[in-house]
Amino acid sequence: MQLYDACRPAKTTNLQTRLSVCVDDVASWMSANRLQLNAAKTVVLWCGSSRRIVQLPSDPVMICGSNIQPASSVRDFGVWIDSSITMSTHISKVVAGCFTILSQLRSIRRSLTQATLTGLVVSLVLTRVDYCISVLTGLTSSQLNRLQAVINAAAHLILSGR
Repeated sequence: MQLYDACRPAKTTNLQTRLSVCVDDVASWMSANRLQLNAAKTVVLWCGSSRRIVQLPSDPVMICGSNIQPASSVRDFGVWIDSSITMSTHISKVVAGCFTILSQLRSIRRSLTQATLTGLVVSLVLTRVDYCISVLTGLTSSQLNRLQAVINAAAHLILSGR
């Protein structure tokens, strides 16, 4: 569940109260329909510009009787979203994961055929880079260059075996 509202940092106390009431209402509806809201998996993320983020409260938000500490980034459908919406957390995690896989594939490269290595690189690395690529629209060239480095390293691994 995602809730969005725009407010000034000075009015966040009101927003926190409204958020708590809204989530409690959703939890009540879910309970009436034999569903349960898992407060342990609930995350609160305040989003804003880098100037505004420091003005937002870091106090916990009451959700279904549990105090939930606001996070600096959340994972939603496999995409990491940070509070400043720069996607730097997502890119860092994708790049780190891809380079780990490439390193593991490099160590067993001699045991694989060219076609098998290519298939593994495409399925394990390039699909991670390509997953939800549309959310990366409008990023800076330095962030996109980090993803390009993964693609270059994958191509080098495939072509170095020839």
